[in-house]
Amino acid sequence: MKLFGAQSIYDWYRDVIRNPKYRWWVIVGSLAYIISPIDIAPDFIPIIGQVDDVLIMTLLVSEVSQLLINRVKAMKGKDSVVDAAVSENNPVEVNAVQVE
Repeated sequence: MKLFGAQSIYDWYRDVIRNPKYRWWVIVGSLAYIISPIDIAPDFIPIIGQVDDVLIMTLLVSEVSQLLINRVKAMKGKDSVVDAAVSENNPVEVNAVQVE
């Protein structure tokens, strides 16, 4: 039997935000939760009230930044494949020098 804990919540959040079908719903929902005065731990409680908002914001920023990094890497990979294809069609001139 698997216990319901912080790791399982994090795994669920990461999996859902990486699914393109639900990504924007999770991002908007996370931002609404951060802004909303209705929370699991109300914000008027000095420290505990801000902890849940900080955790959600940390998850949101880390996952969105990871998605952006992966997208940039994918775009760079496509550009290098295109550059390689272009350079294959162009001949390269080489000046050979005889070594004695």
